[in-house]
Amino acid sequence: MFGTGLLKGLGVTLKHFTETFIDDRRKEPSRYEGSIQVDEKRRIIHQPISQEGLLTIQYPEERRLLPERFRYIPMLIWDTEAGEDRCTACGICAKVCPPQCIWIVRDSDENGKPITRPAEFYIDVAVCMSCSFCAEFCPFDAIKMNHDYELAVYDRYPQLVYDKEELTVPVEYYAALWPTQYAAEEAQRAKQKEEERRREEEKKRAAEAKAQAQAAGAESGAAKPKRSKEELEALKAQAAAKAAARKGGAETEDAEAAAKRARLEELKRKAAEKAAQRKKESGE
Repeated sequence: MFGTGLLKGLGVTLKHFTETFIDDRRKEPSRYEGSIQVDEKRRIIHQPISQEGLLTIQYPEERRLLPERFRYIPMLIWDTEAGEDRCTACGICAKVCPPQCIWIVRDSDENGKPITRPAEFYIDVAVCMSCSFCAEFCPFDAIKMNHDYELAVYDRYPQLVYDKEELTVPVEYYAALWPTQYAAEEAQRAKQKEEERRREEEKKRAAEAKAQAQAAGAESGAAKPKRSKEELEALKAQAAAKAAARKGGAETEDAEAAAKRARLEELKRKAAEKAAQRKKESGE
């Protein structure tokens, strides 16, 4: 049992050694296929998952081509088209950060009123755990994950506490690092803008239609034909008849009210007489 396992382990080692030796010695295809030559000494190597053999990258002369979804520390996006930060200093990233390594100070105007932009933005890179919660929860796509992992320094403080200036990058830099995600976000943003534009156009058309209807009503009222003398006399007669009818109805109502009052007075008189008669009979 132990001898068989030992032989299997040596076989795996020998297999990797052979595959690595063959891949390193042949020219095409080689481990440098698809690599990017930065200069005479530096090269970026693409190492696919399906590659056989053990590949040792001679860092720092050779660097691995990082995948798009690689994340290290956050970065703030500067919208070059709008000429402003996407960050509104809402503080959501600081609230959801598990190690609580983000600090934000909101800016204010000359009157002390808060403005939706950060005056100060700090991230303690030594504490950041690269979870990307801040980028996922940001509602304005203002914070993304950077690919820069070469952050070695001699002093942790203050060199590993990055401020707003050190964290801010243009949106073109983010588009180069995350092309697929950037394209999807831009498509969604364009769709939202188109929807907003469509709603604005519908609102504008409705307002124009209402204004046209009001103008048409005003024109129709101004262009109303004048009535003849006979029609005016007939209208006056109708109005007089209605007034007389209303007056007659009012007089009828007054007569009925007077009859009710007389009836009530008669009932009160009879009740008083009966009360006086009962008092006399009782001898009071």
